[in-house]
Amino acid sequence: MSSYEEENESKLLRKAKENPFVPVGIAGFFGIVGYKLLKMKQRGDTKMSVHLIHMRVAAQGFVVGAMTVGVLYSMYREYIVKPNEQQK
Repeated sequence: MSSYEEENESKLLRKAKENPFVPVGIAGFFGIVGYKLLKMKQRGDTKMSVHLIHMRVAAQGFVVGAMTVGVLYSMYREYIVKPNEQQK
C-alpha cells in the first residue's frame, strides 16, 4: 500500500491505532507545557530558567513514560498474547 493510496484514514490515525501511547504522550506533553505556562505567573521567587527547566523535565518525563508503557504493551501483545492465540 503506497502512502499516497491510503483509503479513508490518514497516516497519523493509522499510526495512532497501531501505537496508542504515542498520542497519549503528545497530549500529555502539551498538557504539561500548557499548565506550566499558566502557572508561570505564580512561580514566586523562582527564577525563570529554573521554572522552564522544571517544565521541560516534567514534559519530557511524561513522554518517556508513555513511550515505555507503549513498548511494554507491544511486547506483551507480541510475546504473550500472540503465542497463546497460536496454541489454540
